[in-house]
Amino acid sequence: MSNHAWLLLGLYLVILLALVRPVGSYMADVMEGRGFAVRLGGRFESLLYRLSGIRQDEEMSWLKYALAILFFNVLGVIAVYALQRLQIWLPLNPQAMAAVTPDSSFNTGISFATNTNWQGYSGESTMSYLTQMLGLAVQNFFSAATGIVVVIALIRGFARHTAKTIGNAWVDLTRITLYVLLPISFVYAIFLVSQGAIQNFDAYKDVTTIEVTKYDNPKNGPDGQPLKDEKGNPVTEPAETQMQTLPMGPVASQEAIKMLGTNGGGFFNANSAHPYENPTPLSNFVQMLSIFLIPGALCLTFGKMVGDRRQGWAVLAAMTLMFAVMAFTAMHYEAQGNPVLSQFGIDPSAGNMEGKETRFGIADSGLFATITTLASCGAVNGMHDSFMPMGGFVPLWNMMLGEVVFGGVGSGLYGMLVFAVMAVFIAGLMIGRTPEYIGKKIEAYDMKMVSIAILVTPILVLALTAVAVMSADGIAGVANPGAHGFSEILYAFTSAANNNGSAFAGLSANTPFYNVMTAIGMWFGRFGVIVPVLALAGALAAKKRITASAGTMPTHGPLFVVLLIGTVVLVGALNYVPALALGPVIEHLTLFAH
Repeated sequence: MSNHAWLLLGLYLVILLALVRPVGSYMADVMEGRGFAVRLGGRFESLLYRLSGIRQDEEMSWLKYALAILFFNVLGVIAVYALQRLQIWLPLNPQAMAAVTPDSSFNTGISFATNTNWQGYSGESTMSYLTQMLGLAVQNFFSAATGIVVVIALIRGFARHTAKTIGNAWVDLTRITLYVLLPISFVYAIFLVSQGAIQNFDAYKDVTTIEVTKYDNPKNGPDGQPLKDEKGNPVTEPAETQMQTLPMGPVASQEAIKMLGTNGGGFFNANSAHPYENPTPLSNFVQMLSIFLIPGALCLTFGKMVGDRRQGWAVLAAMTLMFAVMAFTAMHYEAQGNPVLSQFGIDPSAGNMEGKETRFGIADSGLFATITTLASCGAVNGMHDSFMPMGGFVPLWNMMLGEVVFGGVGSGLYGMLVFAVMAVFIAGLMIGRTPEYIGKKIEAYDMKMVSIAILVTPILVLALTAVAVMSADGIAGVANPGAHGFSEILYAFTSAANNNGSAFAGLSANTPFYNVMTAIGMWFGRFGVIVPVLALAGALAAKKRITASAGTMPTHGPLFVVLLIGTVVLVGALNYVPALALGPVIEHLTLFAH
């Protein structure tokens, strides 16, 4: 890697680790109902509860908590679906965007409710300003809040003993939105505007360009349908223009929560490669920081709430080590370039700039790709489809880890804590003791919930991929043949079921087949994990807290960090080895065999 790449990675880690401690401590105070923010907003918070008919002091069992979360998110899906279908008749639609198709609206509704933000459409040519704000941006807040409150409920399961409740879902959702997500996003949006991100309600602007743009325009027949030649290729005719339409809109406000909430849904089709969303190298760096900010801080929230900060630092250390390895791998392989270019007299040592945003370059794009796929964010500042085989392997592998390395806001930590329970269970089997974690015995019921939470996602990914490669509708969306085409399908369902939302960009996924199939993956990939996690939280909260003895395995030291990393890699990712061998691995070997 270049000196710039090493400096970038080192600076990123230093600033991130400096920020997560105060943010983590602040979130612990908020979720436990103390601190200056809760005192300041207490009256407004109480007013919201009175208007909603919620009793602030009434807590819920794990089942009631889970039903509240499911009901809340079903309402979100319905609201986003309705806004898309009705947007042609609603205000704040200066471009008169038509109603979105039923299958795309269904997919997008589930996508934004599950924090996936998979986008089979181009935002600037599909969604009105009202749909972007009231539908997509609002769900960015609520889906992020959902992930955070679920991990808070699990943390309470570890912290409490002989308790029948794990909190109040409505109070938790209100506090995390009101005191954490909204204020940080407000400041963040102002920063983005200062860098050049747009924030307005103007109609799109037609401007005259300095240079004439020449292009091939599809030719239509008398019936208005595109003409095709004898080989089935579109018939085109030369065209040129000196006009360009510049999209406008309330971009900065949506961009802020898109990153902070690890949502990833871009206002524009080009996502964070678009200068209106990500104007400068500084905004690019801050966006990368904001993706990991809350997931990293929640590790220290966990340590503070269970009464042992070392537990939080141990989990954070495991995440940081895995992140550093994956970031190095992606940046290294993208810096190598394509060896096939040497056959044409081109030196590949300059690196692979294909698919990269020229404002940021190889190192920044490689680091961004690693962060966004480890964090279930899905925002991109380059096209992963254009990465080298092993550079593309990294984002795919990151998602297959279960996106527990920092992961989404809340979902990353509750996924990692599930693996931590699995790790102590394996250790207990090896030494012949009943496994314990944070003073709680891990028993048969707990391991059943852990197994469901770990296995539901790979089952979805592999099953949906198999259906796609065996069906005509699935194959029809593939742009590239062979191993790379398989990687495109595998990446799509891995992204959907792991609630990431990024894509290889070579798959035509805005079809009824892929809209329905990815929606299934997104919904069950999200709530098929959340429900057993909340069941685990309820079971742990009901247990007595046991005192550590001489035979208790410490879960705050280097040995546990290594054990946790090994469990994530062996149990989490090895489910996908055969599928990876058919995709990026064989593509890499084929490339370097020439």
